[in-house]
Amino acid sequence: MASRDKKEALRQLKMEAAEEIGRLQFVKENNDHYKGDVSSRINGEQGGPIGGQMVKKMIATMETQL
Repeated sequence: MASRDKKEALRQLKMEAAEEIGRLQFVKENNDHYKGDVSSRINGEQGGPIGGQMVKKMIATMETQL
């Protein structure tokens, strides 16, 4: 798989995960304004659950392939 294909697959996974948990507005592609004035705690609360959902989806995919 080419690097660009891998990046696109990961972006798609991120978008799906964010949509599933109702946090699509916090994905960088949908919210690319400057966030340097936002604390890391707030950024983590907003975007952190997206990463957790992505990991759950990746684990589930791997379990079905085993």
